[in-house]
Amino acid sequence: MRRALFILALAVLASAIAAASTGDQPQSTVAPVTCGNGVPGGINCIATKKDLKEARDAYARGLKLQERKRFEEAFAQFDKAARLAPQDPQFLTAREMVKSQLVFDHIQRGNASLLSASNLEQAAPQFRAALELDPENEFARQRLQDASRESAPAEIANLPAWFSDAGEIHLQPNDQRATFHYRGEVRGLFAELASAYGITAQFDDSVVSRQVRFTVDDVDFSAALGLACRVSKTMWVALDAHQLLLAADTPENHRQFDRMSLRTFILPAHSTPQEATDVITTMRNMFDLRFVSPGQTAGTVEVRGPQPIIEACTKLMDQLKRERPQVMLGVRVYQIDHQLARNIGVHIPYTFNMFNIPAAALAGLGGQNIQDLINQLIASGGINQAGSSALSGLLAQLGGQQNSIFSQPLATFGGGLTFMGLSLDHLSAALSVNESWVRNLDDVTMRASQGNDATFHLGSRYPILNASYAPIYNSPQISQVLGNQSYIAPFPSVSYEDLGLSIKVKPTIHGNGDVSMQLELQVRSLTGQSNDGVPVISNREYKGSINLRDGEPAVVAGQVSRTEQRSLSGLPGLGFLPGLNQVMTNNTLQENDDELMIIITPHVVANTIRDTLEIWISTN
Repeated sequence: MRRALFILALAVLASAIAAASTGDQPQSTVAPVTCGNGVPGGINCIATKKDLKEARDAYARGLKLQERKRFEEAFAQFDKAARLAPQDPQFLTAREMVKSQLVFDHIQRGNASLLSASNLEQAAPQFRAALELDPENEFARQRLQDASRESAPAEIANLPAWFSDAGEIHLQPNDQRATFHYRGEVRGLFAELASAYGITAQFDDSVVSRQVRFTVDDVDFSAALGLACRVSKTMWVALDAHQLLLAADTPENHRQFDRMSLRTFILPAHSTPQEATDVITTMRNMFDLRFVSPGQTAGTVEVRGPQPIIEACTKLMDQLKRERPQVMLGVRVYQIDHQLARNIGVHIPYTFNMFNIPAAALAGLGGQNIQDLINQLIASGGINQAGSSALSGLLAQLGGQQNSIFSQPLATFGGGLTFMGLSLDHLSAALSVNESWVRNLDDVTMRASQGNDATFHLGSRYPILNASYAPIYNSPQISQVLGNQSYIAPFPSVSYEDLGLSIKVKPTIHGNGDVSMQLELQVRSLTGQSNDGVPVISNREYKGSINLRDGEPAVVAGQVSRTEQRSLSGLPGLGFLPGLNQVMTNNTLQENDDELMIIITPHVVANTIRDTLEIWISTN
């Protein structure tokens, strides 16, 4: 043994001397490292022909596995190809694509496990596998934390013994069934009952001595003890596993002997302080709890009461902590406006004016005398012409005057004093049509949680002038400011009106998946009219409650307005003859169609199990 140690020491000394002797010499060039023998995936390695051949074979196998949806095996082959030939981008791209598919599949399976109450323990491994493939995936990391929180209560059983709850004392009688036919004093009844089930009974001084009759056949301990307490008007408390204490059934004894438990609850998610107050009030009233106080931290409450009451309250709080379901509402508002104006027909002269030319000419002079009329003829040179031509010139001059009877077509007959004129109406034909269509669709999607109001407005805010300010010239100071143009008018008083579509909804999801909604819809728009300078606003409102199934569309409001106006003008009689009324008269038609339809479709999202278990409060 000593010889072996000596040889080993000499070997170590020789290696140290050799290292010291070669320390000052220049190092030799290190041979390049191949990709197959060096660090896997190193980009500075040299890919040999053998490595390239193996990489191509692995890549080909990976493609076949990828086509068969065997992504894990395909990823292993692509990873091998990328390690053997890291300079080839084709291998790296294939590996990353399959890796992203694997990460997506793991996350999907994990989410499905979280939604299923029976597979909660399978969610965390899926998210953990996704993180092993993509360590920088924050979504997978967050979902892993959520899954860990969901499965945290199951880990309490693995805590050390000194952290476990001591629990409540429970009686442990035997499982036999007994028959009682007793008549006598209360204490003797419970002594016989305790002896039959293998326990002992102690009595408080409050137990009153009275005669009772107790007859029951083939009952277990729980039924026998409950009936005996009802007959004797007593209550019982477990002292240990095989001993109980009996006392009179009074509120004082309940406060003294009932075991009280203290538990801190985390309030369910709430958006307003009023919701938290409602939860506390429900707990106090439903379970008749007297000792309820805010917890040490925000969002918690401490409750003290009997153990059965605390357990029932715990079940209720677990049900209230479930995720509140939400509804995605699709609202569509259809508006159609159709306007048609049509004018067809012929305007036939039906107005005739007959008058005496000299008298009418004097009237057309507007108050001038006949001498002035002659002077106009002389000045124009028409006095040298024939009388008819001079009269025609005069009539032409008079016809140029505005609102003159000679401004319209004129027919003359007669001569001298009987020279008469006949004024005819104009002849015209009309053929025109004007049609316009306006179609408007408002498609709104909004998300609302159960029991909370959600409001949505689509449109604009239209300003309406309420009051304006103008200076009053009642002082030299104001006149001076106005004179040098330094006056700045105050901003006028303006109020804003919401135009467009306004929606307010409060949904409630029932146990069968139906959705009840309290709706308030409002559609407001400008009409193009005004009253004393204030624009007139068209307003359409709907307010009500409806109940729909998940995904069921319904028309909650609709309006159809139709206006038709016809007018006919022409000669009497001819306007009522079929066929001639289209030629001998003027027909005007105006139509205005306005339609409004509002459709709403609810879709339940973020849905959870809405079935709630019955809560029973056990008694001693």
